Amino acid sequence: MLQKATSPRGESSVNIIGAGIAGSWQALLFARAGYDVTLHERGDAAMTQATSHLAGGMLAPWCERESSEPVITRLGIRSLDLWREQIPETPFNGSLVVSHPRDRTDFERFAKLTTDHERLDASGIAELEPSLDGRFREALFFAGEGHIEPRAVLPKLHAKLAEAGAAIKFQSDCEPDKIAQEIKNGIVIDCRGLAARESGTRDLRGVKGEMVIIETPEVQLSRPVRLIHPRWPLYIIPRDGNRFMIGATTVEAEDTGVSVRSALELLTAAYAVHPAFAEARIVEIGAGLRPAFPDNLPRIAIDAKRISVNGLYRHGFLLAPALAELTLAYVERGAIDNEVMQCS
Repeated sequence: MLQKATSPRGESSVNIIGAGIAGSWQALLFARAGYDVTLHERGDAAMTQATSHLAGGMLAPWCERESSEPVITRLGIRSLDLWREQIPETPFNGSLVVSHPRDRTDFERFAKLTTDHERLDASGIAELEPSLDGRFREALFFAGEGHIEPRAVLPKLHAKLAEAGAAIKFQSDCEPDKIAQEIKNGIVIDCRGLAARESGTRDLRGVKGEMVIIETPEVQLSRPVRLIHPRWPLYIIPRDGNRFMIGATTVEAEDTGVSVRSALELLTAAYAVHPAFAEARIVEIGAGLRPAFPDNLPRIAIDAKRISVNGLYRHGFLLAPALAELTLAYVERGAIDNEVMQCS
């Protein structure tokens, strides 16, 4: 997959714009490699305006084979190793995929399109997730997958890159082209997501993902549970404090409102997984805009002193580590991944 470029780069100064999941991983790997790294973020340290703030945080490359190109699985599998290396406490408890009898055809289709799973019967489900005892007849267990809490892991990444010597500048709203003109021996990595359209990345679009966070002590889950549905996928991800994130829709719209229909469908589907969710307290309802190119694939665009990492779509936390590794490999050795990189 990797081929040698004709002119490797040798810069020591790296300015990264955007402290979401993509930019944070870029900063961490470059700082660990000994580069002089500055990470710029136009928001504050809470990162509440970032797309990452509303993400699910599933690390599920094999589940994603059902609806994604092979490159997503390839990069996602590599990312799992990087999560283990850099954030050793990342939970890798697997993913569970279930369906109701009426959706058996869709369940079997999902099974055929994905790999690295084990079929479980009702007793196997109950052994893994006692709260689901008697709820489903069959499940697919993806033992190698994991999940993280985005709002908890971003501060960890920021702390680790600071320990590695990187500087983080919050409320620093800057333009990649301006920084590129100012620096003499360095590069700029643009990880701004949809904001990159301001600098000419016109083929980006925002894809809305709606989610609900609920709280109940009546259900205990150790791993994400995906419910196969004929219209849209639903997942329930356990969080700390008896909370669960229910997501997520994929809507071709660029507003950040949550429709009544979406809220009803998400909550109804959660109730279908376990009736106790009907008595849960709604903590938050929100929507985030994921940056996507027309093919829904990530892109590392290289142009002189500027590198753009964008289009992670709904795979941000899954792909960000591997994309950062590819960018670092290009800067250090001139390596090109032809499936992901574009050179001007």
